[in-house]
Amino acid sequence: AAGEQWLLAGYLALKSAPPPVRIFLNMYSFIFPVKDVGSLTRYDDTAVITDWQKKLTLEQFYITREKGTELPFTGIYLNNRDPGMYHCVCCNAPLFREEIQFQQGWASFSEAFGACGTDENNTNILRCPDTSLGSTSMEVICKRCDAHLGHVFDDGPRSSGQRFCINSVSLIFKPSLD
Repeated sequence: AAGEQWLLAGYLALKSAPPPVRIFLNMYSFIFPVKDVGSLTRYDDTAVITDWQKKLTLEQFYITREKGTELPFTGIYLNNRDPGMYHCVCCNAPLFREEIQFQQGWASFSEAFGACGTDENNTNILRCPDTSLGSTSMEVICKRCDAHLGHVFDDGPRSSGQRFCINSVSLIFKPSLD
């Protein structure tokens, strides 16, 4: 308690100090003056949500920002076989090449663009466990903007053993210039 009194007395002596922040540590409460640095998270959620709502269609917002899923066999890229690259609809990051797409209920790929075998360090995707439907699956999100893209399963073609089921709404297809 003596240390707490000293900190409180020191704070009261600083008349021009910013407002205190109370930090709880091991059941003791300490008061420190701190400078307001804004949000300590990656971004301010309210401003970002509004920006995404302005940029995206309702369906794109629902799928990429609220982790929705389009109905199977309804995506615009389901049967696309044109050479080119699929990019994130939110931030334009390159995600998948057409050459590794195969037929499923969603736009499906066997590996992400930039992958080297099982090494995905040079890709623009991240995998995150998803338990929202009662069982554990692996969610795929965009590494640059955190957009929900779809899910990946380990029952894909022999070349990789992976099956990335990606919502068409979360993608933009850019044809090759060949």
